[in-house]
Amino acid sequence: MKKLKYGNTNTFYIPGLKGGLLVDTDYAGTLPGFYREIKKNDIRVKNIEYVLATHYHPDHMGLISELMKQGVKLLLMDVQKDFVHFSDGIFERDRLPCMPIDESKGTVITCAESRSFLALRGISGEIIPTPSHSADSVSLIMDDGDCYVGDLEPIEYLQAYENNALLKDDWNRILAFHPLRVFYAHRPEKLMK
Repeated sequence: MKKLKYGNTNTFYIPGLKGGLLVDTDYAGTLPGFYREIKKNDIRVKNIEYVLATHYHPDHMGLISELMKQGVKLLLMDVQKDFVHFSDGIFERDRLPCMPIDESKGTVITCAESRSFLALRGISGEIIPTPSHSADSVSLIMDDGDCYVGDLEPIEYLQAYENNALLKDDWNRILAFHPLRVFYAHRPEKLMK
């Protein structure tokens, strides 16, 4: 795994057999920084087979349409289909250079199918729904103990949100995998033990 930082959002490249999986992108307009960062990490766009947004807020998916134009495939979870265009109005309002995503060119799978889909690409893990941040939020849980959770509130916040059953459910699902490291989009990584 390689952590890529070229804006405000931590993104991650996970190598696979024929290409890797990019987890999240940053805001629209950060493509030059993305190019510099992947070059620094000895990654080329052609090395990225799929891109997965943990959710469709503007700071997690702003480069997806640009990457798709360059041959990167969109991995879209079925729980995310209705949210792909959530940020279109924000980009238009802010006059940012972002083409709407053509989800018809994406690969749509269910979370239940994710383990076998990833295994065919040499990636050992699965994608689970974690809807406490937003209804379309998902997390990637790797068999090596690494977890990529996007904007999920940290486990330390559970007591502060004692009435947030969704957040508790999300963390219970993640903890069932016995995570070793948690990678957030906007926080430092967390060692779990």
